[in-house]
Amino acid sequence: MASSSGSRIGKAIKTYLITGVLVWLPIMVTLWVIGYIVSAADQLVTFLPQHWQPQSWLGVKIPGLGVFAAVIVLLVTGVLAANVLGRKFISAWDALWGRIPVVKSIYSGVKKVSESLLSDSRQSFKTPVLVPFPQPNIWTVAFVSGKTPAVIQQSLHPSNTAENDGEYIAVYVPTTPNPTGGYYIMVHKNDIRPLNMSVDEALKYVISLGMVQPESTPIKLAKPE
Repeated sequence: MASSSGSRIGKAIKTYLITGVLVWLPIMVTLWVIGYIVSAADQLVTFLPQHWQPQSWLGVKIPGLGVFAAVIVLLVTGVLAANVLGRKFISAWDALWGRIPVVKSIYSGVKKVSESLLSDSRQSFKTPVLVPFPQPNIWTVAFVSGKTPAVIQQSLHPSNTAENDGEYIAVYVPTTPNPTGGYYIMVHKNDIRPLNMSVDEALKYVISLGMVQPESTPIKLAKPE
């Protein structure tokens, strides 16, 4: 009897501990991420001359001023880049970076990726899908990242047979639980199955190792018409 009572107490303690971890873990991780962003943004203030820094004339260091400074810098940059003179300056700046070996590849690549991800007209990562990966009959969640370039499409269709006919779609397969790493692959459109879920739901599903199920609608496994 005492053994049964001790087992129940042990299970209750374990349940309470796990519940406490589940409550505090997302809070602590969120605070850590916010603290890291604020701390990194505060480093912007150190680029100002010593007598211009808020700490010198306020007498105390106020965390978060760097975030405010970063927002101001971004707003001013956006306003300047939106007019004709600003666009000419940015074009000249891009041309300057484009003349530097090695650096031009990194700069142009990052610029194109950022424009694709942040532009309002982007198509990237708007469509969660299922694709056969890493081999047929094994499926994984992926995100459509755009159309395959024509030069690659031609290489994917060495002949005009019915088997090779059709368009290939470029998709990004994220790794679990870290979606920032993954694989960029090209899949035949007939092998892509659409998912009736949002991008956020698909990302949560991938990051949680499948433990966080989509809340709204079930997975749609029908092939696209």
